[in-house]
Amino acid sequence: MSPRLTLATTGRILRQLRHDRRTIAMIIVVPSVLLTLLKYLFEDQPLVFDRIGLTMLGVFPMVIMFLLTSVAMLRERTSGTLERLLTTPIAKADILFGYGLAFAVAAAVQAAIVSLLSYTLLGLDTLGDQWLVVVLAIANAVLGVALGLFFSAFANSEFQAVQFMPAVILPQVLLCGLFTAREQMAGWLQAISDVLPMTYAVEALTEVGAHPDPTGTMWRDLTIIVGCVVVALLAGAATLRRRTT
Repeated sequence: MSPRLTLATTGRILRQLRHDRRTIAMIIVVPSVLLTLLKYLFEDQPLVFDRIGLTMLGVFPMVIMFLLTSVAMLRERTSGTLERLLTTPIAKADILFGYGLAFAVAAAVQAAIVSLLSYTLLGLDTLGDQWLVVVLAIANAVLGVALGLFFSAFANSEFQAVQFMPAVILPQVLLCGLFTAREQMAGWLQAISDVLPMTYAVEALTEVGAHPDPTGTMWRDLTIIVGCVVVALLAGAATLRRRTT
């Protein structure tokens, strides 16, 4: 890997994002609107909103960034841009980590804006510090980026890339502990839940909501999330083939 080439890839993707208003709206506006709807859905139950809204600060960015990056990388593959890049000295890891870094910047902006909206206008209240929520929201969004980059390798069209979202994301939403405590699940469901990244994303945010200081469980979960990001990016790099037409 070359830091210069990685940053060059990051700069190219950020320039593309800057001129894509629909993508900017997906990154910033959509999660803000969804959290606002959630606020008014539980308007008479502020404690419920504090619990669900906090976890959604991690789930929404992960889902949205998964969708955006899987489609964006597929366009790079099908348009020939990726193939042309692979005929140059740039390493495959430079491309994937460049993408990951670019969308990490977008995720940071997203997390900052959505968290500010949640804590100010929507009245979200947590025992833990707000900066920890922002850090976890960014980590979860980057996790969505890494998973999207990896699974885009198995799609041949944008429609197929979108189909991966219910196949990859929805099982995690169902089994991560949002709807029922993981301890109350059947043993085989708990075993599946233990290997799903979103489980640790939701658990980390729950720890921030329930404790005034960072806990060992939260730091462990964050470490697992970061590890999943690195593994997914490396696996995604392994799917890129250096060939010409």
